[in-house]
Amino acid sequence: MAKILLEEMAKKPAPWLSGNGPDSAVVLSSRIRLARNISDFPFPPSASSDIRERIIDLMQSAFSRIQNLKKGTFFRSGDIDNLHQMFLAERHLISPQFMIDGGGRGLFIDDKEKISIMLNEEDHIRLQVLSSGMSLHECWDLANKVDDEIGRILQFDYDEEFGFLTACPTNVGTGLRASLLIHLPGLVLTREIDNVINRISKVGLMVRGFYGEGTDVLGNLFQIANQTTLGRTEDEVIDSLTKISAQIIEYERGAQETLMKDAPEQIEDKVWRSYGILMHARVLTSNEVMNLLSALRLGLSLSLIDKFDFRTLNELLIITQPAHLQKYVGREMDTTERDMVRADLIRQRLADFKQA
Repeated sequence: MAKILLEEMAKKPAPWLSGNGPDSAVVLSSRIRLARNISDFPFPPSASSDIRERIIDLMQSAFSRIQNLKKGTFFRSGDIDNLHQMFLAERHLISPQFMIDGGGRGLFIDDKEKISIMLNEEDHIRLQVLSSGMSLHECWDLANKVDDEIGRILQFDYDEEFGFLTACPTNVGTGLRASLLIHLPGLVLTREIDNVINRISKVGLMVRGFYGEGTDVLGNLFQIANQTTLGRTEDEVIDSLTKISAQIIEYERGAQETLMKDAPEQIEDKVWRSYGILMHARVLTSNEVMNLLSALRLGLSLSLIDKFDFRTLNELLIITQPAHLQKYVGREMDTTERDMVRADLIRQRLADFKQA
């Protein structure tokens, strides 16, 4: 059953890739994640398999009683093979950590892929809400509602002095991690990105890679998130990230203007050269595609090219990842074959948009 549902999911793009959210030319997505643990149970790293199963049973029972979780699917980690786990990670629905030593874990995904809940990863509950563009407050409103509903059914591990107790000390307090996936090619090309990262790290934010903590930056895409949660309210964390991110967006737009003022021919050549490679190449690696798509996003932002829209570029970012490609062709492939299929798929998608 789980495999059938994942096959259906693979046939449609992830909704958060729609490109219709606020400031979506720069901000691909917003995410709110809440870490929670249930009272009187040890944290997952210290829990026995029986306790992990007990947590899953309690949460499965709760799902059916929560309005926002009535339309969705629950998976046990043992029902998801390695390829499908990689597929879900590429879709940003599970963490890379979820795939490591995944016994006794569970996953809930709602029918819109907006809400996902990992069970027994680092904490008993990792509730995530994901949406297009700059939409942190919208994500928080939904996450808060679901969190309140779960809290009315199960008692969370909470301390009056410290707040919500979590396996990792940096999550103690609100248990909130707010983050944005943001495209910053202008700051990279003008070599201002290190200055920006240094500045935001001094105000309690951190910069991570495309798939979050411990992953690399790909295609000039950065995750910007709050660093700690203790001593601040959820609204304070979100307001701070929203305010600073608005400044980063302005820095990025300023950097793009500088590029067009100082080197317009080189930027236009970079955009169209990237388009030419994507339209005609027969072999493309994943990292190469990420960088080429970044150039196209820059060109679209600067109105240098109109052969596609942000939704198309967003979808190509994900469907050209290794697991998505293997789901696309319906079988496992080695790296060489994936690189050829990736090039074919990109040519087809860009040509289809041009003809639409």
